[in-house]
Amino acid sequence: MSASDDPRRVHFQSPEYLVDRLDAIADLFDKDRTDLLVEAIREYIEDTAHSETFQELVAAKYYDDQLEFETVKQLVGAETAQRLRLLKADIVGEPLDLAAPDDTNIYDDTVREVTPEHTSDDSDDQ
Repeated sequence: MSASDDPRRVHFQSPEYLVDRLDAIADLFDKDRTDLLVEAIREYIEDTAHSETFQELVAAKYYDDQLEFETVKQLVGAETAQRLRLLKADIVGEPLDLAAPDDTNIYDDTVREVTPEHTSDDSDDQ
């Protein structure tokens, strides 16, 4: 178990009917209330992290420098965070200083014209 997996006590208040339902479900599955809460939170976070709307919000806040890269990694995962980092670098970067293309003949003067043997009007006459 890594340091980030170490249990951390969290205290929050919930409507009593939700706690009662949670306890009934815990009894039904012969589980602990805490285990069910952790499982529900994990599933919610996974579902949210894969939501397109959520990822767009994270990207927008990251591009506007409202989120640090490490936070983005926690929210959407390392792979997506790295992709956002590369896109941000591309957006922020200066445009490439490339000269406009000259009028180079890319066909090396060997242009081949194709003329159809029959047009659609020709085939009606036959």
